[in-house]
Amino acid sequence: MKHLANQLVLTACVAELDAPRYTPAGLPALNLKLEHASEIEEAGQTRQVKATVKAVAFGALAERLAKQAIGSSWSFKGFLATPRNGKNVVFHVQEFQQD
Repeated sequence: MKHLANQLVLTACVAELDAPRYTPAGLPALNLKLEHASEIEEAGQTRQVKATVKAVAFGALAERLAKQAIGSSWSFKGFLATPRNGKNVVFHVQEFQQD
């Protein structure tokens, strides 16, 4: 199978943090909501862009993210996936750092 890229880098604020939970395998997990706002050039026009993204983090990363303040801004890196229930795409955070 050909290697296909699925990588997202997003600067966003932490809008919501759910209560930390554990997967059936005992791995820490955290569901959160991220909010992004910026101006982007598209087709020669400046466009105001806003996006709210559902995200999830696992392991030590989930534990670190759970301690961050609502409204704090970060640069997030990860990938997109559709959960088993097939509803919406979720951003799986693999790392984050101060913006």
